[in-house]
Amino acid sequence: MSTKHLLDAKGLKCPLPTLMVDGKMRKNEVKPGDVLEVVADCPTFENDIKSWCTRNKKVLVFIRDEGGIKRCQIQF
Repeated sequence: MSTKHLLDAKGLKCPLPTLMVDGKMRKNEVKPGDVLEVVADCPTFENDIKSWCTRNKKVLVFIRDEGGIKRCQIQF
């Protein structure tokens, strides 16, 4: 059974939001099949997280702009 996690990275400048996602993966805080939802307001977050997902072979379920806040879901 998958679990949904939330990471609020608003107010942090890139690359910190992406590094926090990476840290959760490396610390095994998210397991295979889990979904991590991330909210961030850094202007480069979208490109950073897309590249991170590609490098780490994770599925970017969606990313959308909610009035300057980027919200995405990553499946591990």
